[in-house]
Amino acid sequence: MEMSPIGRAALLAREGERLTAYKDSVGVWTISVGITSASGLSKVTPGLTITKAQSDALFAKGVAQYAGPVSAAVKVPLADHQFDALVSLCFNIGAPSFAKSTVVRRLNAGDYAGAAEAILMWNKPVVIIPRRQAEYDQFRTPYSVKRPSQVRGGAPVLGVVSGGMASGATKQPVVSTKPPVSATKPANPATAAPAPASLGFWARLHAALSRKAA
Repeated sequence: MEMSPIGRAALLAREGERLTAYKDSVGVWTISVGITSASGLSKVTPGLTITKAQSDALFAKGVAQYAGPVSAAVKVPLADHQFDALVSLCFNIGAPSFAKSTVVRRLNAGDYAGAAEAILMWNKPVVIIPRRQAEYDQFRTPYSVKRPSQVRGGAPVLGVVSGGMASGATKQPVVSTKPPVSATKPANPATAAPAPASLGFWARLHAALSRKAA
């Protein structure tokens, strides 16, 4: 089973992407999208810098590297959103820890709800708790109901960005706030109504003489 595009987008949002090596929340040198030396994909040292293309390649390899152990450890059927949440967890805690986890043990016993609760047990350090909550929600909620949330930005993950807009997003119609312009035609002098009586005697006399002269 492979991680879905939505799952990869959520994982990218949670891990963040950096092209220069940095220390993560527990002091481990990291680069690209959560790639450390322990992954075996790159030797991450202080000062290491990579290109965006190299980062994309590392991320793709990282996703495949952690999706495999999830597929191998879990013996029960999984929906996309469940599998993606587990890969996100495995990506963070490592394949050996995932394989021995209460999450896997409960899943293989058919206890899906208990497995979701077990995701929340991985709550050290405390800065990781929002991510665990996001993975818990992702595991429990089909993508047709709600897309997973970003941990860093907090906004919904709509999908993989393509052409400046995320797939699954829709453009909203532009609604004008200007009032409608009236299309009233100017009056034709030849068909204009006669002057009202309120204009007075002299005005009515002038109008009568003008018609007589014509």
